[in-house]
Amino acid sequence: MFGNLRPDATQDAAFACVEAWVRERFRLDAEATVLVTELQCALPGCPPLETVIAFWTADGDIRHHLKVFKPVREVAPDDLPPWWMKEALAAPPDWVCDCC
Repeated sequence: MFGNLRPDATQDAAFACVEAWVRERFRLDAEATVLVTELQCALPGCPPLETVIAFWTADGDIRHHLKVFKPVREVAPDDLPPWWMKEALAAPPDWVCDCC
């Protein structure tokens, strides 16, 4: 009914790579939480699979959020914004997102 819910080794590796690139690109501490997930989108004009990335700074107070309109296996380091845009990715404290 739901297909294979367990990602294969190449998909696991893709998630790990994206997480590592996010940590490196945005100069995150080892304690910072990074969430990388792949979501299906049913909205018109939206890609069938997109990669959603969220991370919190080490103090845990500021959430940052971005989407890459590709499946996680196709994401490359150049798909991430430059490090100096980190603060522009910060979500306001009262902002609610239905994806993560």
